[in-house]
This record gives sequence, C-alpha cells and structure tokens, in this order.
Amino acid sequence: MIKQNRRSFIKQSALAGTGAVMYLSSGRVMALPQTENVNIAILGTGGRSYALAQAINDCNNINLSHVCDVDSLRLDAFLKSAGEKFGKVPARETDFRRILDNKDVDAIAIATPEHWHAPMAIMGMESGKHVYVEKPCSHNLNENELLVAAYRRYGKVCQMGNQQRSSNTSQQAISDIREGIIGDVYYAKAWYSNSRGSIGNGKEVAVPDTLDWELWQGPAPREAYRDNVHPYNWHWFRNWGTGEIHNNGTHEIDICRWALDVGLPTRVVSTGGRYHFSDDWEFYDTQNADFEFDGDKMITWEGRSCNSMKQYGRGRGAIIHGTNGSILLDRDGYTRYDLDGNELEYLSEKNSGTSSSTTDTSGFDSLTVNHMQNFVNAIRNGEKLQAPIDDASISTHLCHLGNIAQELQQSLSVDKQTGKIMNNQKAMDKWSRDYAPGWELS
Repeated sequence: MIKQNRRSFIKQSALAGTGAVMYLSSGRVMALPQTENVNIAILGTGGRSYALAQAINDCNNINLSHVCDVDSLRLDAFLKSAGEKFGKVPARETDFRRILDNKDVDAIAIATPEHWHAPMAIMGMESGKHVYVEKPCSHNLNENELLVAAYRRYGKVCQMGNQQRSSNTSQQAISDIREGIIGDVYYAKAWYSNSRGSIGNGKEVAVPDTLDWELWQGPAPREAYRDNVHPYNWHWFRNWGTGEIHNNGTHEIDICRWALDVGLPTRVVSTGGRYHFSDDWEFYDTQNADFEFDGDKMITWEGRSCNSMKQYGRGRGAIIHGTNGSILLDRDGYTRYDLDGNELEYLSEKNSGTSSSTTDTSGFDSLTVNHMQNFVNAIRNGEKLQAPIDDASISTHLCHLGNIAQELQQSLSVDKQTGKIMNNQKAMDKWSRDYAPGWELS
C-alpha cells in the first residue's frame, strides 16, 4: 500500500494555466479585462451564499461589493454575518436588475432557487457581467441551450459551481485515469444519501411582509404562497426546483462523466419514486438513473434522500471501474483499488495542500475557494476555466434526462450530438417550460 509518497501534488486548480488565452467552443478568443480587483455581487442569501462569501474573502483580486435578496430578513442576516466575519458590509440590494445596471459590478454569483439560475445568468452576461452560477445551471433543457448560446455570444466568463473540478486529488485522479492506471474505464457509479424529513402538506398563508413573493417567483408561473415552500423546500416542487438528482447528484455525476471522458448519452433509464413519506414533495426520494454512452461506457446515479446509510463509508462519492482496477473519488481524496478490492493507494486532499471536509451546512470547503479563484483568474488573465458552462451544462443535461425518464417511466433514446430525445414527443414536450408573462427567455 502506497500512502502519499508516490507523487507530489501541483496545485493545478489555482496556478496551472495562468496567463493562458481562453478559447470558447466556437473557437473565438475571449477578450478579458486586466482589472486589479473583480467586484462581485452575490444574488441570493441562502446557505450556499455564506460559503461563496467566505471563498470570495479567501481569494485574491476579488471584492464582495453587493449582495441581493428578495427576502429582507435573510438579507439582513447575511449582512450582519458579513460584517462580523469580514469586517466590512457589502452594499444591500433587493432587485437584482439594479445590480445588472450597475457598471461598478464586474461579476455575479448566482445562489438563488434553481428556476432563476439560467435567466439570471443569461441576463447577467447580456448586461456585461461575468457569471458564477451554482448547479444546476438550468431548470430545463431549453434553458441549457440558451445559456450556452449566451456564453458564446457575449464572450463573458461563466463557470458552474461544480467545485470538485477544482480538487487537486480529483485532478490527479483524472490524469492518472487518462494514463491508464486502472486500464480502460467503462463504468462509474455516483451516489448521495441523506435523512431528510417530510415537508408535510402546505397550506396557503399570507406572504410574509419581508418577502417579495412576486419577484421571488420571477420567470415561474404564478402560484399562491404556501407555508412549506420558502426558504428551502422549493427544491422538491417542479415549478421552482429540479429534485435531488440536480440538487446533489449533479456533483458526482459530473465527476463520473469527467473520469469516463464522455459527453451526451445515447440512452437513459430511471427507476424510483417518492417512497418514504406521503406529502407535497413532487420529485423522488429514491432514484436510480442509468446513462449509457458510445464506446460501451455507463454511469449510474443512486440517490436516497431519506435514508442516510453510507456506501464505502461515505454519504456521497463516485467510484470509477476499469479493466485493471477501480478509483474511489470524493471531496476528501482519491483511493485506488485492484480488481479484488484491495486498497493500493490513498491520496488525501489535505496533504495536497487543501482541506475539503466540511460539516458547515453552507457547504464551504477549500474546493470552493479554488473554484472561485479560478473564476477570478479567468476574468483577469484568461486562465482556463475548470468548469466552463458549455461543458458543465452537459452534466446538468444528464440530470434533466434522468428526471424525464423517471417521470415518464420510459427508456429515452438520445441524439449524442444534440442531446435531443428521439422518437418520443411526450419526452420532448418536457424540453422547456411555461414562463410567467414578460419573463420568457430568448
């Protein structure tokens, strides 16, 4: 068993590629300003915003200049926390459109409910802002297409928040896999487990005085305010959220896709349901989604929202199987096994120069710092992005297909070039969504 002494780590996530010119998929070179500091605004002050604020504080050449939320109670709590932790308070805003109009803001970090991710990102790039958007990058597949089109049209930096792409050990694992350390890779499994409680059956109540419910809904069709939606349970409603496969599965599905070096799938199937509770939850607390790719490769995602029993001693992770062995990857490190499951090597993220483990409910870890610094460096000097939206959106695309296959209880055949679902009009009818009047995307 080799522990740590096989190689020294290069801090690729923050250092590699500095000064490189950045190319879009279209082949067009991005013109990036050489600003001394990037002024960034955080949109949304839920739990993840606190991790982003800490990462911004820990990065170089970036300043948290503004913060915005439609819930004044949550906004005030965030500003108080920022003042106490960082000794400075960013400017307060309740309508993100005023931030987009503010020429002093260079970039936005989107940490809102998911139905806002793509619309805000598109509007942000159109207004001249660079964009860091939390996963998933879209609420539906049509938004994926529009988001990538905006990225290519406006020439702005746009990174998705799949921060494990900025892990030193994950990068080393992918490099080793490419070199054949476990032979030809063909199957990867991702998983996530939690012990979420019931969200109950909501009832219509008056909108809190501190919440702008109209702007909170934004592009989504209008619904009456209920007492079990805001501030977190929107994840489980189709009008605003995308379910657990997007909420958490996106991360490890992305790692599996990276490791297998695959893009869009050729076939998708999914099984599962809402098994644990009978309540308003509209997605699935238990889901197995399978994605098949050209070259005889496959990814499986297993999600258990209400049973937190671990796999390989981990509540979340990914394992990559090849003809000569397997590699287990999570945010703490990389473990290599032989074909019989004997451990051959363990590489710790802590010993690579960063520490990723966290018990913080905001999800703060050093990987978020690395990922944010990469975003800043891309804006300032053209460093290659770890998760540019034209690639990162493919992982989101897989998750959307998984949900469609599950909802229809059908196997989906997919065009590997376009990602469109073939010979299934019911499935293609779910490609987009209805929008509130005045909020349609183009």
